[in-house]
Amino acid sequence: MVKQISLDSWQIQHLTDLLKKGSDIVTRTNRPIVLYRQTLEEEEDSYEEIVCTLTQGYVIEQLVTSGGVLVPSFHQQIVFSIEDFPQELLRKSRDRFLQIIDFLEEQLN
Repeated sequence: MVKQISLDSWQIQHLTDLLKKGSDIVTRTNRPIVLYRQTLEEEEDSYEEIVCTLTQGYVIEQLVTSGGVLVPSFHQQIVFSIEDFPQELLRKSRDRFLQIIDFLEEQLN
């Protein structure tokens, strides 16, 4: 069990470092980085999805409804500090956690 806790701690620190590096790039380019999009529900031409973006110092998860005749609307918005997001993400989904690490390593290196 101790080894697993150490691995989790290392992964959390690694993702935090990647997010900080990405946030620095966002600051220079003034363009947020989309970490992931997850479609929750689709109906004809409209859909509901979660869009997670990295901004200057924060990670923002937004629940968005749009498409078809619907004007895009935000139903929920959760803002995480870069230091808090990795632990929250690991608690929600280990697979998504690892996907974001892979994505950022590919984009930032």
